[in-house]
Amino acid sequence: MRTRRFGRVGWEVGELGYGMWGMGGWTGSHDDRSRAALQAAVDRGVNFFDTAWAYGDGHSERLLGELLRANSGRNLHAATKVPPKNRRWPSSRGEALDDAFPPAYIREYAERSLANLGAETIDLLQFHVWEDDWADDARWQRAVDDLRREGLVRAIGVSVNRWEPANVLRTLRTGLIDAVQVIYNVFDQAPEDELFPACRELGVAVIARVPFDEGTLTGTLTLDSRWPDGDWRNTYFVPENLRESVAHADALRPLVPAGMSMPEMALRFILSNPDVSTVIPGMRSPERVAQNADAAEHGPLDPDLVARLRGHRWDRTPTEWSQ
Repeated sequence: MRTRRFGRVGWEVGELGYGMWGMGGWTGSHDDRSRAALQAAVDRGVNFFDTAWAYGDGHSERLLGELLRANSGRNLHAATKVPPKNRRWPSSRGEALDDAFPPAYIREYAERSLANLGAETIDLLQFHVWEDDWADDARWQRAVDDLRREGLVRAIGVSVNRWEPANVLRTLRTGLIDAVQVIYNVFDQAPEDELFPACRELGVAVIARVPFDEGTLTGTLTLDSRWPDGDWRNTYFVPENLRESVAHADALRPLVPAGMSMPEMALRFILSNPDVSTVIPGMRSPERVAQNADAAEHGPLDPDLVARLRGHRWDRTPTEWSQ
């Protein structure tokens, strides 16, 4: 597994990280299979794991804690997130910091996550939503400073709202944010406009999430795709979004080189950008871990293919279903 420097924090993390949302509440998840997939990832050199308290009310964090204890001799990095107090994903303009992250609440959930992980320190604690209007509020700044000073947290990050990569730029200028997690993939190229240059300048690590556009870039969606009752994807792939997603994937299909799958092309597109510190696909089986690890090992795409994929940029704006 090739590694990259995790911004100014300086950790060496695998290019392929691990997103653990699917283990916390998606239908079809089973703990034994999740444990096997997590261990398979460690065995392939994955050392960065991203979870959140909101992924099953701590369930995903507890699974990660088991993994950390089972691999105590390895240098694994655990990242988690404080959920917004009002449980609104994403946040929206006009919300106050007290609606989402009052200072005492930040500490409360840092301590809850520490307990779930069974750890003394969280490597990366992230805000699960964000509004750049909160940038200069000294209360969250003091809260994260205290957590870091007390050794409870090593680094602080922000998970940027869907399709709003610039909604953190002022916050980065505070100097308190070590990492930004953002949707970046073949369709969602907007982070390249302002966010990536700012991260490059400030030494902020970039975590690329949703590499397969919630499944669109696997090439397996159809107009008839449905999921079991209670699955989050039913609320995301509403008819309006499903139609557009399938159309964009179909337009992309002729560019997939012979001998390469669409998911491999999608993953390697992200890894072709040196601004990305790690990419965190969700992997719920050892087989999926192997496929993504194999793809990552093939390295960046040919520059000519990257140039052609740039023509498939799909700029979107948040809606009531974009979450």
